[in-house]
Amino acid sequence: MPNLAIINAHVVPVTAPAFDGTVLVNEGRIGALGPDVPIPEGTETIDAAGSWLLPGFIDAHVHLGMHPEGEDGSTSDVNEMTDPNMAAVRAIDAIDPFDPGFDDALAGGITTVNVNPGSGNPIGGQAAAIHTHGRYIDEMVLRAPSGIKSALGENPKRIYGAQKKTPSTRLGNALVIREAFIAARNYLAQEDPKPYDAKLEALASVLRREIPWRQHCHRADDVATALRLAEEFGYDLVLDHGTEAHVLGDLIAERNIPVLIGPLFTTKSKVELRGRSLANPGRLANAGVQISIITDHPVIPINFLVHQCTLAVKEGLDRETALRSITINPARVLGLAERIGSLEAGKDADLVLWSGDPLDVMSRALRVWIGGAQVMEYDHAQRRVNVAPRKVVPE
Repeated sequence: MPNLAIINAHVVPVTAPAFDGTVLVNEGRIGALGPDVPIPEGTETIDAAGSWLLPGFIDAHVHLGMHPEGEDGSTSDVNEMTDPNMAAVRAIDAIDPFDPGFDDALAGGITTVNVNPGSGNPIGGQAAAIHTHGRYIDEMVLRAPSGIKSALGENPKRIYGAQKKTPSTRLGNALVIREAFIAARNYLAQEDPKPYDAKLEALASVLRREIPWRQHCHRADDVATALRLAEEFGYDLVLDHGTEAHVLGDLIAERNIPVLIGPLFTTKSKVELRGRSLANPGRLANAGVQISIITDHPVIPINFLVHQCTLAVKEGLDRETALRSITINPARVLGLAERIGSLEAGKDADLVLWSGDPLDVMSRALRVWIGGAQVMEYDHAQRRVNVAPRKVVPE
């Protein structure tokens, strides 16, 4: 029997037309939804009173839990910058679920994030897709690894150039990546049993297309290098940031490569960001590219994710595409579209009740459920977000 019914809601499933009606939750999953869903006797009922019900938002590129806000750089665990190839390191080993940013994520209606290593290395390490509430990171994981982070452009150049080591140029960035994949290809060609190598196994999983290659790149020439390397080695490519990706939008669309675009609220603080514009998501989408909008938290506060969508719509992005860019599109990039990203029977009950249209900056998340359990409620009287406890307190 369903254990929760949210009634009188304006339901926005994302992958189907919106309707006014009910969503039933049963054992952590969506049981049924529609304008006229019968509610079994004894079901807990919440009257949404016309508020908007959507799937939990997804930010597919953050450093949440690895780089806490309000602390100095010595506490950051984002970049292991002791070797240009860190394919074997795992974000999951450095995520602190008590980072205050997780509460901010819930306040912004975000129930899933993809936590990446940083961009200090040409090969930064393994990402993890996790829920945004919990006390034990292993129980929050949806998929790990969810990809391997790699960086082209200025960041690795700056880090290793200062050490007089390779890479100190864009030439060197590509060299490190190319040599790593050649070694992984040779490793795969060896007969079994072969000595286990953590770096090569991680890279081999990309060559086997078990996980995607997450390529940090801003400038159009770096995007071109990312496309070239993917063609050379035959892996599934995701472009992260893509500040100037619209310049090659037709080529990206032809190859069916998704772009995680953002952060969009930053200044043009370095040469790679000369082309940053809130109009770029619309330009990419108009070229036929599947986009997801990201915050790169803590670069942009994670609860501003939906506001980036709002301003992108103002600058030409279709509003339906904007909602897809923080729901079903990132779910697909993360390989989790069968579980999250839209409201459909059988999917996880990751739900957010909004006071109104979430693309209206005056709307706020009122309640958040993850797996059917309420994890956040907004207290109007105190004007604060109340998050469910993350740890068991002895009585």
